[in-house]
Amino acid sequence: MSLGTVDDSEFKAFKNKITSVVNGGQPKQAIGESAGRIGQQSLKQFKANTPVDTGNLRRSWQVDGPHYDGTGWGIKLSNNAEYSSFVENGHRTCGGGSWVPGQFFMEKSKTQIESQLPFLITPLLVKFRNLLS
Repeated sequence: MSLGTVDDSEFKAFKNKITSVVNGGQPKQAIGESAGRIGQQSLKQFKANTPVDTGNLRRSWQVDGPHYDGTGWGIKLSNNAEYSSFVENGHRTCGGGSWVPGQFFMEKSKTQIESQLPFLITPLLVKFRNLLS
């Protein structure tokens, strides 16, 4: 007993289109470029929001990436100034004195970058996203 036939030609054509784009490496390249743009803009934003006394804290920012590890893309922003967390979160003065409030410049930078993400994505990645919609 047959229930009829299904015309899946449109689905097969869509599958072939997606397969050719993925096999061409365009999505991976676009994600890498977008991640690089996000990393560079994050570095600029973090430096701009970092308070300056001697300038060492601001100069200590570094970005590593983007890199792909097989499970996803990553960008690492770091600051090797030993006192960066104290400036960010606050600290007590020497001898258990008064409390110096934190500047929260990293938290502020993170929030600003999150709001900029749609503008940092490469047009090729947007095109690929539209292909899936």
